[in-house]
Amino acid sequence: MINIKELSRTELKDFLVGLGEPAFREKQISQWLLKGACSFDEMSNLSKCLKAKLADCCTIESLAIEREQISADGTRKYLLRCPDGEYVEAVFMAYEYGNSICISTQVGCNMGCTFCASTIGGKRRNLKAWEMLDEFLVVQGAAGAINHLVLMGMGEPFDNYEEVSEFLKRIHDPEGINLSYRNITVSSCGVVPGIERFGDEFPQVNLAISLHEASQKAREELMPIARKYDLGMLMNACREHEKKTGRRVTYEYTLIAGKNDTDENVKALAELLKGQLCHINLIPLNPVVESGMTGSSRGAAKAFADKLGRCGINATVRRELGSDIDAACGQLRKKASDILT
Repeated sequence: MINIKELSRTELKDFLVGLGEPAFREKQISQWLLKGACSFDEMSNLSKCLKAKLADCCTIESLAIEREQISADGTRKYLLRCPDGEYVEAVFMAYEYGNSICISTQVGCNMGCTFCASTIGGKRRNLKAWEMLDEFLVVQGAAGAINHLVLMGMGEPFDNYEEVSEFLKRIHDPEGINLSYRNITVSSCGVVPGIERFGDEFPQVNLAISLHEASQKAREELMPIARKYDLGMLMNACREHEKKTGRRVTYEYTLIAGKNDTDENVKALAELLKGQLCHINLIPLNPVVESGMTGSSRGAAKAFADKLGRCGINATVRRELGSDIDAACGQLRKKASDILT
C-alpha cells in the first residue's frame, strides 16, 4: 500500500494517469489532503470508482496530536504521534506580526549539543517531507492560521537535507499552502556542506546558525559538530552565503552563566563577526535538567547585547516563550515518556 502523502504532486499525477484517470484529479486530491482529509470517502468531488481504486492501493497516513500544552504566555506545544509510533514536538507561538510554528525535522538528534534536550538519546530517524508538512497542517488546524515557519525543533535540518528540501518546496507551492520563502527560517548547528547547498537552492529562505561560542576550543566542548566543521570553515560558509544571497545570517547564541557570557566572550564574538551582514539572537539558556548548566539572567543578556552593540554588532535578546511547558529553545524531546505523566 502506498501512503499517498509520500508522493510529490508530479508523482501523484503520474500515478493517477497510470490508473487511467485524468491528470486534473491530482489537484483535487492534493487540495483535500491540505484540508486534512483522512479518508478517500471524504473527497466528495471524486467518483466512486476512483475512490475504490485508491482505497485498494493507497492509504492516508497522518500525524496525530497526543497532547497539547498551553503556556501562561499563550504558546502551545504539541506532542505529535507518527504512524510508526515515534513522537515529535512542534510549538505554536503568537507574535504581533502573526503566528509562527517551530517544527521538528528528525525524531531526536545526533548532533550531541551538551545544552539541548533534543539530542538526549540520539536520533531515531529522519522525518519525511510529508510528516513535516503534517506538523504544520495539524497544528494549524488546532491553533489557528500560521504565516511564519522556523525549522528549529528537534533535529538538524541539514542532516536530513533531501526531505527538508522537498518539504520547503511543498509548503511554498503556489497551488498549496503558498508560504513565502521569506517567512521561513532554517536553523543549522553548522553542517557546512548543507549551508553551501542551501544558499544555492533556497536563496530566499532565512538561514540561522547555532553558534554559542566564538572560540574553536570552547565551541567543541559545547557542540561536537565543531570538530568536523571548525569555526573557520563555518564562517567562510556563512560569508559566502551572505555574498551569494544578499541576505544576512542570524546567529543564535545561547547564554550560559559563567561560561560564555563574559566581557571576553563579547570581544571574541565581535571580532569573529566583524564586517558581516548579520544579527545575533541572544537566548538565555532554558532549563534542561540533564545539562547541569544555568542560563544567564535576562539582565545579563541585555547587558551582553548592549556591549555587542557598542562593538558594532546588531544583537537582541529573544523573547522567552513557553519555558513553563518546556517549549522553549533547546527543550524539545522525542519520547512520549519524557513528557506524558
